[in-house]
Amino acid sequence: MRSIELFAGAGGLGMGLCQSGFRPAKVVEWDRWCCDTIRENRREKGSSVALWPEPIEGDVRQVDFRTLAGRIDLVSGGPPCQPFSLGGKHRAHADHRDMWGEAVRVVRETKPPAFVFENVKGLTRTSFATYLAYIVHQLTYPDLVRRIDEEWDSHLGRLEARHTSGRESGLKYNVVWRVLNAADFGVPQRRERVVFVGFREDLGIEWSFPKETHSLDALLWDQFRSREYGDRHAARVIALSDPRLLSRALKLSERPDAKAWRTVRDAIDDLPDPQHNPIEARRCLNHRYQPGARSYPGHTGSPLDLPAKTLKAGVHGVPGGENMLLRPDGSVRYFTVRESARLQTFPDNYRLHGSWTESMRQLGNAVPVELARVIGDGVASRLAEKA
Repeated sequence: MRSIELFAGAGGLGMGLCQSGFRPAKVVEWDRWCCDTIRENRREKGSSVALWPEPIEGDVRQVDFRTLAGRIDLVSGGPPCQPFSLGGKHRAHADHRDMWGEAVRVVRETKPPAFVFENVKGLTRTSFATYLAYIVHQLTYPDLVRRIDEEWDSHLGRLEARHTSGRESGLKYNVVWRVLNAADFGVPQRRERVVFVGFREDLGIEWSFPKETHSLDALLWDQFRSREYGDRHAARVIALSDPRLLSRALKLSERPDAKAWRTVRDAIDDLPDPQHNPIEARRCLNHRYQPGARSYPGHTGSPLDLPAKTLKAGVHGVPGGENMLLRPDGSVRYFTVRESARLQTFPDNYRLHGSWTESMRQLGNAVPVELARVIGDGVASRLAEKA
């Protein structure tokens, strides 16, 4: 199945969807470092992006997609999320970086059977509720185009009128959205993203988001009841700093059906320590010690025996606490690029281009590959049934 990957970033969403059977016909990304990452990995035999086309480096507003109308099965991407990020300035629709209108345009021009878009959880804040409704209505009726000089709320009014009119003519998608925690799907990181999935209405496809496969309770059972976690790692699990989690573990009467949340230790335990074993660490791609980590209130790093906190890109460089490992002895150090890639479920042979700061920015903006695959599998299976 053919796809278009918009706002591709370092490739996380696209790689996961590729694992589900989608192959991009076009890849668009404005950031040169991200494009360099994709280009560099395209040249590597066996890379997850080896079959991708050369990325179009530039402004998506300058790209015409009409030649692909009727030839694409999926449009996917992550429209720039800074207007809605909890760490940003929350300007939303007033921010020139808001690219939702372009995502809708590509859907309108190509009329794919389905689309998958994602964004930060901040988009679902109460203060953005009206604009979230505007995004959903645009995705539902992509051919009802915003007029020149029309304010977004006036456009929303026309979309609402169309929605309540009951008219069946024109391009329409059935859209669902949900906030997903990547840890619930086997990603060793507590990372929440809002995901939008739409199917063209004429296909009559019924679809719902996949059921969570992993849980905190299952992890707590393995760590403090069955002790399987410690046996697996040949290590003593450190005492939980949060007494509420220990109390929760002790209340469990039987093992949950779900798999255990994956932890930082699960993800990186087999990698050599980059600080104390740098020679061995240098044999691993992008695995170099980064000095300067320090802990301060609100930025205390990710404990080894829980999923990582959300990796962040930062507004001006890389934040400290979100991208640090908290060791059992209480000391901290920055995650290496390779460790961060593991936490985002990027393959070990995928090279991040640029400095540590630049590579971490790319990873901090990325979608976990495994989360994208889970969503992609569900979408691909329904499209295959209609083929």
